[in-house]
Amino acid sequence: MFQRKKLRHTHGRSDLFDGLHDDIVICILCKLSSTARCTSDFINILFTCKRLNRLALHPLVLSKAGRKTLTVRATNWSDHAHRFFKQCVNAGNVEASYTLGMIRFYCLQNRGSGASLMARAAIKSHAPALYSLALIQFNGSGGSKTEKDLRAGVALCARAAFLGHIDALRELGHCLQDGYGVCQNITEGRRLLIQANARELALVLRSFMPLSSNPLTWQSLHQRSNGSVYGPGMYIGCGLWSEFGCNVPEREVHPANRFLVEWFGLRGGGPGHGLRMCSHSGCGRPEFRRNEFRRCSGCGKVNYCSRGCQAHDWKIRHKVECAPMEQWMDLDAIDNDQEEEGEGEGEAEDGDRTVEVEDDGDGGPGR
Repeated sequence: MFQRKKLRHTHGRSDLFDGLHDDIVICILCKLSSTARCTSDFINILFTCKRLNRLALHPLVLSKAGRKTLTVRATNWSDHAHRFFKQCVNAGNVEASYTLGMIRFYCLQNRGSGASLMARAAIKSHAPALYSLALIQFNGSGGSKTEKDLRAGVALCARAAFLGHIDALRELGHCLQDGYGVCQNITEGRRLLIQANARELALVLRSFMPLSSNPLTWQSLHQRSNGSVYGPGMYIGCGLWSEFGCNVPEREVHPANRFLVEWFGLRGGGPGHGLRMCSHSGCGRPEFRRNEFRRCSGCGKVNYCSRGCQAHDWKIRHKVECAPMEQWMDLDAIDNDQEEEGEGEGEAEDGDRTVEVEDDGDGGPGR
């Protein structure tokens, strides 16, 4: 308990703010940190006065900080930002554990500490952390090909899917369809893929509902997603073709993934040393070894860290860009003999990482 402040008198009048008990101020700051729409809404409190600076850094306030409060740009990353995230982690903030874990694992190359922080969030049923750990197990990220653990990846995916993570549900459906790390069950896998599509559409419908009191129709939803309802400057997301017959906006990218995209963008767009980034623009995950990610067998130009990124990028971009492999192989054979030789060796070594471009019903290429 903080002691009650004495009233300060200025020109015969009392300062009502100083009269508020610290517990009341902390309660208000907890609400602010959990509902802030951007980081500056919370950071500005720290510069207001010494008392608010002290109370805003109280463990109870930091433990309630929401996803948008913890959004940080890669250009603004510093030791001060790192210390702030560690304070939030020590206060028990799950979002901070996941975001800092992603930054350490992929950006700062501190894989042990990063995985540990993500595991800390996963233990508290944080669905994105569970899904990210599943991808690390599927890809063997940070290690050799022999360090993959498909069964562990399936188990983590199943837990994330149970908590409502759409990409985890889609990944699990493909695993069941293909018998990848689990006994093959085509019917159950197909059911999960359809369920992932239904949840994706339901999420979009809920996001559109507050925009108008009028009932939603397929036509109005199509118009809204194409920006025709709101006019210039009010376009919502990019078009994403849904198998249910309408355009839906692209899902919001998690701040951790946005940080990864910006981080590697500032460093030439990739990790270097012949390693590639996931081709989905909203992912930001890099390879740790050559040919770690799945490569499209239709064009050979794109690669993905997961089924979720593959299906999402297929809907918004790659479906209209994918060209048969024979076309690009003929054009690039002379200039890229050495590169193609490296890809061929990787494919022979890690043949299960190549993906087909058949439409499997959920809008993405098949395995």
